[in-house]
Amino acid sequence: MMCTVCGCGDTKLDGAAHSHDHDHGHPHSPGHDHDHSHDHGHPHDHDHPHDHDHDHDHAHDHDGGHIHYGRGIAGVHVPGLSQSRIVQIEQDILGHNNDFAGRNRIWAARHGVFALNLVSSPGSGKTTLLCRTAEALKARMPLAVIEGDQQTSFDADRIRATGIPALQVNTGKGCHLDAHMVESAIARLAPADDSVLFIENVGNLVCPAAFDLGEAYKVAILSVTEGEDKPLKYPDMFHAAGMMILNKIDLLPHLDFDVERCIAFARRVNPDIVVLKLSARTGEGFDEWLAWIMEGRRRAMAQKTGAGNPG
Repeated sequence: MMCTVCGCGDTKLDGAAHSHDHDHGHPHSPGHDHDHSHDHGHPHDHDHPHDHDHDHDHAHDHDGGHIHYGRGIAGVHVPGLSQSRIVQIEQDILGHNNDFAGRNRIWAARHGVFALNLVSSPGSGKTTLLCRTAEALKARMPLAVIEGDQQTSFDADRIRATGIPALQVNTGKGCHLDAHMVESAIARLAPADDSVLFIENVGNLVCPAAFDLGEAYKVAILSVTEGEDKPLKYPDMFHAAGMMILNKIDLLPHLDFDVERCIAFARRVNPDIVVLKLSARTGEGFDEWLAWIMEGRRRAMAQKTGAGNPG
């Protein structure tokens, strides 16, 4: 379920002045004490509780801007480590991640934020889809984007060019975003109440399936330039997704892609998956996608009253 680099690698948020390539060298066990201070560089006036014991591999903010994540054991090959121990480590990492995801979900509920986790292979058209969505909705509602890539800020730059706030998260060797990275990004980005938060995950149909970020839905984007058998090749992702978008349908006349066969494969894995067919380039099928987002935001806003006041 997890790859060999999950939990390892250096991750930094947009605006980093420098990078570090060192380990902090101390395990983050429950209730541990640090002999050095942590300068987070931003006020913690968002609604994640920060009075908990430090039982997580939390970020260290060096001189404001670069958040460096400690390396996890999942990325280390240990000769003689038993399979049962590996499974236990994976369970611990996922359980640890789910704690952060729960906090992100509580934050979203309190603020009426509709959060979507966009997942796909590289080159499926996620960023083009986001740019067109931003242009269509930015006059109607507040939007924000968290961009995940191993390197560069190209995609966040494209989003910001539409006038939408976006924060780049570079995962380095990491092949996916995790809920702790998203929590840190939310604190920096500060999305508005009653907004739609798009999280563009790293291009990868494997590991992001296992990591809950606190989103309302995973949206799996499959380009028709890919094989229609992708839902069966990567069943965990399409089982976890609430929606599959078939993108680039303007190219169908030039391709040998069986749309109905692809949809049947996706529903074999996940009978309840919602399927939309659209083209982010031409806008064909976009009205249904926008209507779905607006309805999700309406529900998030309606449920905000019952979520309690920020603590």
